Amino acid sequence: MKLHHSILATLVAALLLSAMPWLVSDFALAMTLTCLMYAGLAVSWAMFCGATNYLSLATAAFFGLGAYVTTWSSGGMLPYGVAVLLGGLLAAAFAGLVGAAVLHLRGAYFAVITFGLGELVRHAVTYYEKAFQGTVGRVIEEPPEAVTIYHTVLLVSAIAVITALVVRASRLGLALRGIGADEERAQTLGVNARRAKIFAFALSAFFAGALGAAMAMRWTYIDPPTVFNPFIGFQTVLIAMVGGAHTIIGPIASSVLFSLLTEFLRLQFPYLFLILLGLLLILLVLYLPGGLASLIVRWRWRWRWGKSNA
Repeated sequence: MKLHHSILATLVAALLLSAMPWLVSDFALAMTLTCLMYAGLAVSWAMFCGATNYLSLATAAFFGLGAYVTTWSSGGMLPYGVAVLLGGLLAAAFAGLVGAAVLHLRGAYFAVITFGLGELVRHAVTYYEKAFQGTVGRVIEEPPEAVTIYHTVLLVSAIAVITALVVRASRLGLALRGIGADEERAQTLGVNARRAKIFAFALSAFFAGALGAAMAMRWTYIDPPTVFNPFIGFQTVLIAMVGGAHTIIGPIASSVLFSLLTEFLRLQFPYLFLILLGLLLILLVLYLPGGLASLIVRWRWRWRWGKSNA
């Protein structure tokens, strides 16, 4: 599908989803909101990690930073839309600084560093809240209406999808795929790998921060364990890998599947659902590293091969 067709399809889907608050129940709307959040997180994560084959576990750190921007600015200090934008910019700036220091690492080293980053930020925010504010958690004052939150998350996620489409079709996307295939060879062909990785990592973090800032107002009480929850990062990685991190439609479809599956497992197996999700991730890495999208590619290839030999 051509780029402008994909962008048009995204805009049409966003327009249709914008009518959901007046068509479905509150529970269905809450589930749709969760699906949209994880779709935006997974697509923005895959935009960098899927192309470069880096495994980043820093999503929770960026999400939490964005969430605290709107938390600190609640009560009329900043308009909601401005706080969402600032949340994304803060996360992007932080990712740029961190990326400049650690993006020379790969594999397990990078994964461990980015996971520790989330814990570092969580403890730093906790210390700041205790030392200077005299509290750990905060009550959200004057949150916007649920419809406003829904449309904001929808807008951020739609922009994330469009940005991923544009990056995929651009020279930056080609550079990132070259880095993922063979970074040294890409550099010999003229790719500034360091600059491309830092920019893409920061761009991916922007959407995680903006979604955290948008979603923070959904809860009436915010504390570091809630918004810096490692589960947010792990579920984002799981969704992207299940759908196919090298695609865009895969993480979107997988976000719907896993949001519903997580809700079911949380209700039916409250003490086992994280174990079940972890086992699923292990099985996928071992036996289906390309995600569900790879199955579609295989079926399409077999169908064409069978048709050509018919």
